[in-house]
Amino acid sequence: MTRFHRSSAIAAVFSALFAASPAFADGEVNIYSYRQPELIQPLLDAFNKETGITTNVLFLDKGLVERLQAEGENSPADVILTVDISRLTEAKDGGVTQPLADNTIISNIPAQYRDSDNMWFGLTTRGRVLYASNERVPETNLTYEELADPKWKGRICTRDGQHSYNIGLFASMIAHHGADYTEKWLAGLRDNLVRKPNGSDRSQAKDIFAGTCDLALGNTYYVGLMLTNDKEPEQKEWAKAMHVIFPNSGDRGTSVNISGMALAKYAPNRDNAVKFMEFLASKEAQEIYAEKVFEYPVLPGAEPSKIVKSFGTIKPDALPLTEIAKNRKQASELVDKVGFNDGPQ
Repeated sequence: MTRFHRSSAIAAVFSALFAASPAFADGEVNIYSYRQPELIQPLLDAFNKETGITTNVLFLDKGLVERLQAEGENSPADVILTVDISRLTEAKDGGVTQPLADNTIISNIPAQYRDSDNMWFGLTTRGRVLYASNERVPETNLTYEELADPKWKGRICTRDGQHSYNIGLFASMIAHHGADYTEKWLAGLRDNLVRKPNGSDRSQAKDIFAGTCDLALGNTYYVGLMLTNDKEPEQKEWAKAMHVIFPNSGDRGTSVNISGMALAKYAPNRDNAVKFMEFLASKEAQEIYAEKVFEYPVLPGAEPSKIVKSFGTIKPDALPLTEIAKNRKQASELVDKVGFNDGPQ
């Protein structure tokens, strides 16, 4: 599925990166995005307001790299926006990005959240945390390793083990402990599940609310989305029935993943694309983005939303995401090897 969206300059005025320059630029920038247009629209509006550059967005729910490969030199894409380290590395490995040694972007994005060849850059992070029942889980500090402890038998729920969110976590376990340990850990976690893995992160919160399970693996941003969901107010009750635990806060830190950007290989509007990417790396833009999607800005000093702050303080795993991503294939193989998706045995 694809959809084109054209942004307009109707957002409220804020002091952005380019406010010092009174001159408006001409032209446009074309964005291929895995991220839904409504989530990035405030950024597009602000960028247009500050620069006069029109943004055009092509939203794809799959096949972004394949489309860029098929378009080749004729591709209109200037900037790629996506989520998950696997999709960013897929874009690089697929040959659809180009390096961008831009000092503004490099100085704003910490090294652990950008490609060593400057082929992609992280913008926000989300933690892979524990949703814990307020009634049945008094603990506020746990580790991922403890999830294999028999004390949690029949008390944990999660989505599909092969989902990219879980594969990212399992890959980080391999990075820290090795494959043999992770295989045994996965088997222990499997046997502590209350049922076969299924559903979404939101449905895990629903199951905690219903008393089906006491702990669940979930991403931080879903809690913010549920707490502010006026269209489906029952989700607010799910979120209020639990608290967020940031695993391994006392040692290596909580596993995180990213949303990010890359300069398309054949960007026809390269100058405008670079302006847009510099804007996205700015403090103002990162805070707008974080407020909308309930994620953590990667720029040091940029603040997450008040709702995200209310979850507590996150200490991100310091391992570079590129190092963790190298273990994703093996993590997927281990999920199948231990029969994780078959549920407790």
